[in-house]
Amino acid sequence: MIDSIDTKIIELLKKNSRSSFAEIGRQIPLSPSSVRERVQKLEDLEVIKSYSVQLNQALLGNGLEVFIMLKIFDGKLKYIISEINTFPEVQEVYRITGPYNIHMRVVLRNQLHLQQFIDKLIKYGNPTTHLILSQLNQ
Repeated sequence: MIDSIDTKIIELLKKNSRSSFAEIGRQIPLSPSSVRERVQKLEDLEVIKSYSVQLNQALLGNGLEVFIMLKIFDGKLKYIISEINTFPEVQEVYRITGPYNIHMRVVLRNQLHLQQFIDKLIKYGNPTTHLILSQLNQ
C-alpha cells in the first residue's frame, strides 16, 4: 500500500505542505507527474487527510500558550463536548483517559485573558493549567 517513496513524499510534505511536485520530485527523484499521482493516491486513501498552516500566535497578539487539563464535574461532560469548539482560544482538544477528561491546547493574549478563560471553564469542572515554555519538536 505505502512504499518507501510514499514515505519520503509524506516526510517532505510534513516539512512544507506547499512544496511543488517538481520540488519534491527533485529530492526523491521522480518526475512531477509521478509525484502528483502518488500524492493523489495518498489523498484518495486518506493517508493525507488535509493540509494546514502553522500560525505565529505571538504576531497575532496571543502571548500565552497553555495546556489545560479539565476534570469534568458529574453530568457536565456532554455540555463541554458540545461547547468546547465554540471557544476560539482552543486550538486542539482531546478527550482522554486518567484523572482528567479533557486535554486542550489554548492560545491567549495575556494572563488576564487566561483568567477569564478559566472562569468560563469552571462551570464544567476543575481546570489545571500548564504554561507552554517552548516546543521541542517541529
